[in-house]
Amino acid sequence: MNKKVKWGLTAVIGCGLIAWGIYSQLPKLNPELEQAEKAAANNKSSKSNVLNVNGLRVKTSKLTDEIVVTGSLIPDEEVDLSFETSGQVVEINFQEGAHVKQGQLLAKVNDRKLQAELRRLESQLKLANDRVYRQRTLLQHDAVSQEAYEQVRTELATLQADIDIVKAEIELTELRAPFDGVIGLRQISVGAYASPTTVVSKLTRVIPLKVEFYVPERYANDINSGMNLEFTIDGSLQNYSAKVYAKESAVDPETRNLGVRAIYDNPNGRLTPGRYVSVNLKKQEIQDAIAIPSEAIVPEMGKDKVFLYRSGKAQPVDITVGLRTEDRVQVLRGLTVGDTLITSGTLQLRTGLPVVLDHVE
Repeated sequence: MNKKVKWGLTAVIGCGLIAWGIYSQLPKLNPELEQAEKAAANNKSSKSNVLNVNGLRVKTSKLTDEIVVTGSLIPDEEVDLSFETSGQVVEINFQEGAHVKQGQLLAKVNDRKLQAELRRLESQLKLANDRVYRQRTLLQHDAVSQEAYEQVRTELATLQADIDIVKAEIELTELRAPFDGVIGLRQISVGAYASPTTVVSKLTRVIPLKVEFYVPERYANDINSGMNLEFTIDGSLQNYSAKVYAKESAVDPETRNLGVRAIYDNPNGRLTPGRYVSVNLKKQEIQDAIAIPSEAIVPEMGKDKVFLYRSGKAQPVDITVGLRTEDRVQVLRGLTVGDTLITSGTLQLRTGLPVVLDHVE
């Protein structure tokens, strides 16, 4: 390396050192520049510590504690119609799907033999009555013994009993509606041989209907007779009202559910048994409750607290909670109407942390 190159490198290095020394002394030479740099650094640090959150303006509202379960509509009464005796079907007196009245004759099996027997016995009834009348008259004149009179009375009573038996057997050949309802599809035809195991049709009482559903065992003591409920069905936005009238005496040990039934008036029979329903039971309703989202509550050391937005900072407040629903919690003490509750970023909050409200409900 020649002397010229050496002197060139030395000059470059020397100029660099002189320039660095001048630059490092600029803040000292210019106090205003030094203060500006410090303010910028502090502002950057402050902004990095500010948390963006959402808020909720505390106010009173109606709070409802409710249970939502599924259930089914079942008939008030339902029975498979069958004859009580065997025989050939000679009459069918109903239209499928029609409304029938209690006691209405629906079908009949052959009773010709029984009718003949009834006529025979009834023909003997007048003679038996006359015999008793004559024996009573003779007894009054001491013309016959008391024993003879009792004998004819017994014969009359026996004849009457035989007539009643035949009439009862004739009634067994008749199929009558046990209650008002809608009769289903016919399962037998005229001329078929029917027995007590033969189902003729199904009779269903659809006014009113019953709502049958099951609730978890933890709600067993909350369900009482007379409790009102609402239910909905698929394909309809309408709410229907019913009233609990009975519940099982014990929780099912296998499912750990309690069976409950409610009654629905079903005016004009507009709903059909067997439909799936969604049941909404209102356990408790508070009109002027302070209720907040459950995610705004921070459990700490066995206590519940929330953070409020005050003068741009987060401030913790201990609260006492009451009724809990699926997504809201009633606050009994600690909050007042008008407070701004912080509802997001609760796990990052601490006392005095600067916060910015992005959205307030």
